[in-house]
Amino acid sequence: MLSHGCFHCGQAIPEGDLILKPINGTEREFCCHGCASVCEVIYEAGMESFYQRTPEGELLSPPPPPNKDIEFFDYDEVQSQYVTELTDRRQITLMSDAIHCAACVWLIEHSLAKVDGLLLASVNFTNKQIKIRWDNSKIKLSDIIKKLNSLGYDATPYDATSSEAAYRKANRDLLYRLGFAGFAMMNVMWFSVALYTGASEDQGYRNYFHWIELIIATITLAYSGQPFLKGAVTSLRARTVGMDVSISLGILTTYFYSLWITVNPNSTGGVYFDTLIDFMFLLLIGRYLQAISKNKAVDASRRLMDLQPKVARQVIDGDTKIMPVRALLPGNEIRVKPGEQFPVDGIVISGLSMVNESMLSGESREISKQVGDRVAAGTLNVDGILTVSVENILQNTQLGRIVHMVEEAQGSKAPIQCTADKIMPWFVSTTLMLAAVSFLYWFFNADLEFAVMTATAVLIITCPCAFGLATPMAIAVASGISARHGILVKNGTVLETLQSIEHFVFDKTGTLTKGQMQLVDYKLLSGIDEKQFLLEIGSIEHLSEHSLGRAVSESIKDRLSLNNKDWLDIHQFKALPGKGVQGEHQSSTFNIGTARWLNSLALVLPQTLVNLADERASLAQTAVWIARDNNVVGVLFLEDEIRPEAVELIQRLKAKGKKVTLLSGDLNVVAQRVAEQLGGMNVIAEVLPEDKNRVIRDLQESGQQVAMIGDGVNDAPALVRANVGIALGSGTDVSMDSADIVLMNNELLAVDTAVELSARTLKTIKQNITSSIIYNIVMVPLAMSGVLTPLIAAITMPLSSLVVIGNAARIRRFFSPKAISKRRQGIK
Repeated sequence: MLSHGCFHCGQAIPEGDLILKPINGTEREFCCHGCASVCEVIYEAGMESFYQRTPEGELLSPPPPPNKDIEFFDYDEVQSQYVTELTDRRQITLMSDAIHCAACVWLIEHSLAKVDGLLLASVNFTNKQIKIRWDNSKIKLSDIIKKLNSLGYDATPYDATSSEAAYRKANRDLLYRLGFAGFAMMNVMWFSVALYTGASEDQGYRNYFHWIELIIATITLAYSGQPFLKGAVTSLRARTVGMDVSISLGILTTYFYSLWITVNPNSTGGVYFDTLIDFMFLLLIGRYLQAISKNKAVDASRRLMDLQPKVARQVIDGDTKIMPVRALLPGNEIRVKPGEQFPVDGIVISGLSMVNESMLSGESREISKQVGDRVAAGTLNVDGILTVSVENILQNTQLGRIVHMVEEAQGSKAPIQCTADKIMPWFVSTTLMLAAVSFLYWFFNADLEFAVMTATAVLIITCPCAFGLATPMAIAVASGISARHGILVKNGTVLETLQSIEHFVFDKTGTLTKGQMQLVDYKLLSGIDEKQFLLEIGSIEHLSEHSLGRAVSESIKDRLSLNNKDWLDIHQFKALPGKGVQGEHQSSTFNIGTARWLNSLALVLPQTLVNLADERASLAQTAVWIARDNNVVGVLFLEDEIRPEAVELIQRLKAKGKKVTLLSGDLNVVAQRVAEQLGGMNVIAEVLPEDKNRVIRDLQESGQQVAMIGDGVNDAPALVRANVGIALGSGTDVSMDSADIVLMNNELLAVDTAVELSARTLKTIKQNITSSIIYNIVMVPLAMSGVLTPLIAAITMPLSSLVVIGNAARIRRFFSPKAISKRRQGIK
C-alpha cells in the first residue's frame, strides 16, 4: 500500500491502482477513475469548498458505480409510481445512503441549484432523502440522477416499503446490541461476584479478573455502545450538544477510570466495568422500548397504508389474473369480490354493492355503489362483485395522499417544539456544567472514585430524551389518530395554533349549506291533480343531467316515496342548455325551465305566480316554471339546504367565546336569512370570489387570529391566507390542497372536534414538558449529592422517556366512543 491517500475520498490507494489527473492545473492522485471524475466535476462547478466543509478526518466513500438502468425512470409508467402528477412540473423524493455529513447536503443542494430545469433540491440529512422538483420539458429525471451520481451519490426513488424495511433493520440492529450487552452483563457478573466475595483480597486474582472484565467491557462498549458514541460524534461535528453527548461522556468517564485502575494494580480504587455494562444494557432497553412505543404511538398512518392491498384481480379477456398493484395501469379493469378491499382508486363499470368507507371518512354507514360511482383504495366491498376501471394506484390514490400528508404532519415542527429545540443545547450544556461541578466538589471533599461516579450519575440522569420527545410524540399521535377518524391534519403547527384561533369565517355555499338544491315548495294553479302532476314532472326531470333537474326529480321521489321503476314513460325528451327541458306524456307536452325561456315561447306567466317568484327570489329560492300544452300551470321553488349540524357547530363555537362570521357572495338579505337560521352570526355578504382573500387579510390586520372554512376553488386563496385553513372533503382538490386541515369525513362538526383535539394536544405537550422538567428538578440534586448511583440513573432516565411516550399515546382516547359521546352531549 502507498502512504498517500486519494485526493477525493482520502482512502489509501492500493498498489497499481494509482490514477493521476490534473485538477486546477495541479496533478492529483486518486484511487479510482470514479473519484477522479467526481473531483473534476466538483471543481468545474466551483464547489471545491466542499472539501473544507467535510469534517476533519472524515473519509469519503468512492462514488458508486452508475446505474445502467437509469433511463428506466424516465418513463411515465414508472414515474407514476412515485410522482403525484405527470405534468411538466414534477416532484419526487429520492434516497441516497451516501449522504453522511452536512457537507454532502451543501454540495448536493448547491450543485443541483445550477442545473437548468431543476426547480428545487432539498436534502434531509436525517433520513437521507432528496426532494426534487423539476421541469420535465427541460430535463429528464435520469439526467438528475446521473448528475447526483457524478457527484458521488447514488440515488433511487423513495419507496415506503423500503423505508419500513429500514425501520425494521434499525430495530433489529438495536435488539442485537441489546442482546450482546445482556450476554456480557451476565458474564461480567460472575467475575464481580467473585471479587465481592473475597477474590479481591488476593492481588493476583484481583488483577486477573480486572483484565478479563476490561476485555469484555471494551468489546461491549465498541459494539453495544456504538449508537451512543456515534450520536455524540455526529452532534459534535455539527457543533451542537445532543443528548448522546452526556450519555457518552458518562460511559467513557466510567470506562477510562476503570481502565486506569486496571493498568495501575497498586491503586486502591475499584473498577466499574460491571456497572458500565449494566447501564449500557439498561440504556439500550430504554431505547428499544422507546422505539417500540413510538412506533405503536404513530403507526396510525402505517395501518392506513396497510389497508391497501398489494395485489389485485385484473380482468384480461374475461378472465381474472392475480397481479401486483404496482403493475396496473390507468384504464385496466379489476374485479373486487365481497369482503375484499379495493386495491386502487377507480370507477365502477359493472356490478352493484354496498361499500364501507369508514377508514377514509370515519362514517360507519355503508354506501351503495353502482355503475359510474367512484371507489377508493382501502375501502371495503361488502356484498356484491364490482368490476372497476383503474384510475390511480399506490401513493397516488386518495389513501396514499392522506398517508403522505400525515407523514409530513408528523415530521413538521410546531412553534413550541422549535422553542424546545433551541433550549436543548443549553439544557445539555448545563448538564455538563453540573457534572463538572459535582466532580470537582466531591474530588476535593471525598475521593476520585466517588467524584467520578457522582459526575457519571449526573450525566446519565439529566439526559434530555424526555424533553426532546415531549412535542413530536404528541403531534405524531394526534395527527395519526385524527386521520383515521376523518380529520386530516397536514402540518403540526396547526395543532398548536388552532386552539388559539378567535375568529372563524365560514363560506356559505357547500360549507354551511349542502351545496345541493332541494325542492322546498311549489305553487300549482287550481284544478290540477297534484300527485299525478308531480309524478309527470319528476319523470321528465329524471332524464335530465342538469343539477337542478336531478334536484327536482330526487325531491319528488322522496315526497311521493317512489322507486326508479315508478317513473312514467316519457317521449320526445329534449334538454335545452340554459333554458330547460321538454317531454311528452300521454299526448301532453311539458316545458319546464326558466321564466325567460317560457316568455320566448310566447307563453303568459300568471301575475300571481310572478309576484310569488319575486318574493321567493329575495330569499335565495330559485324558480322553475312549468307549462303544459302551452299553458303555464305552476312554479317550483328550490333552495340550497342548510347542513343539519351547522346550527350545533355555530352554537358550540359561540359557547367557547369564538367570533363566527358568514362570508358569502349572495345578496345581503339572503346571507342574513341563512345567518338567522343558524342562530345568529356576523355576516359579510356580496363579496366577489376574488375578494375573499382580502376580507381575511383585513381581519388579520385588525389583530385577529382567523380560521377560514370553505370548499370551493374560489375559497383557496382565503384558505391559504388564513392562520388556519379548513376544507371539507367534499370540496374541490384545489381547496383541499390549500387547506391545513381537510375534513375527509365531510362532517361540519369535525371543525369543533379539531379545535378540541388541538387543545388536547397542546395540553399534552405542556404536561410532557412539565413532567420532564419536574423529573430533572427532583433527580439532578439527588445525583449531585451522590445519593443516586449511575446504575439507578440508567434505570430512571429511560423511564422518564416512557412516561412522556405513554402520556402522548393517551391522545388516542380522544376518539374513544365514551369521549365522542361526551363531546356530542356538550360535556367538557
